[in-house]
Amino acid sequence: MSKKILVVIASTRPGRLGPAIGDWFVRAAAGEDVELEVADLAEVNLPFLDEPEHPSTGVYQHEHSRAWSRQVAAADAFVFVTSEYNFSMPATLKNAFDYLDSEWAWKPCVFVGYGNTSAGTRGVQMARSVAASLRMLSTGNDIFLRIPDAIRDGAVVESDALDERVRDAVRELVQVADVLRPLYRAESIVAATADDVDELVVLQRCSWVDEAIANERLDLPALTETADQVRAGLTEWSTWIIRSRGRLVGSVRARRDGEAWEIGRLMVAPDQRGTGLGRRLLEYAESQTPAGVPTAALFTGERSERNIRFYEKAGFVLSDDPAPAGAVRLTKELSGSARR
Repeated sequence: MSKKILVVIASTRPGRLGPAIGDWFVRAAAGEDVELEVADLAEVNLPFLDEPEHPSTGVYQHEHSRAWSRQVAAADAFVFVTSEYNFSMPATLKNAFDYLDSEWAWKPCVFVGYGNTSAGTRGVQMARSVAASLRMLSTGNDIFLRIPDAIRDGAVVESDALDERVRDAVRELVQVADVLRPLYRAESIVAATADDVDELVVLQRCSWVDEAIANERLDLPALTETADQVRAGLTEWSTWIIRSRGRLVGSVRARRDGEAWEIGRLMVAPDQRGTGLGRRLLEYAESQTPAGVPTAALFTGERSERNIRFYEKAGFVLSDDPAPAGAVRLTKELSGSARR
């Protein structure tokens, strides 16, 4: 599975060179086995940080924050294309950093700086120190473009040597991301990717044994699904996972179903039960409820007394609404503060 590299364009002012430099970087990296996605902060359009909760909680009230979180969390590495304003990075980049926490952590990054006198080196130096405080790892394979030398008519001057430096930087990001992946997919709740499918299958099988015994059923989908079916589910549901010491130990998923936010497949590895991990995953799934959706809903086995008690403690109540054979539906009315 190829790595996803997010190319962040920092400057947002009219007449900026950032988009042209970002486009050049993407073109120069063509042929490498990576997925490159551009995040232009002018289009991301984040207001100055307006979240009441600390970013370390992962609980975001505003959709612009959740969208930024999803985009950054999905990346394996970052390229920051940044100018230099008054010996510093643009305020827009610092603001984009400040919105998030765990989404950045333990991922490699490289900087492409540009400017006149210093080619952006002073702005990159400040940005690198912030990246380090967010637990990103700067590979040091940065690229600096002095505008009078490297830019003509608003575009980067074609150069085989510069293009090769881009490819070197990308290859190094991939190598470092391979090593760091057990860390940046650990301890924090992050979006699941296709790379997690095999472990999700294993987690489902071991997590649903008790459910099968309690309900005297072996035909539960979580026990019978193939890897391909689990992979297809990632496109139908928003799915989140959490790792501990590199091992996938918990997961939950959710999707909108009319006027309800349907939460499903809440699972915790048997040896991790009783640690609060299930409650944490459930609260996180609730926090991702789209604005305007008034109700959270979920299903569990009608004989799964332990599950029912857990959900009732979390504020869910048994519902008379239709449920699949052998299951019950529980719902929870969300307060204004709970709906994101």
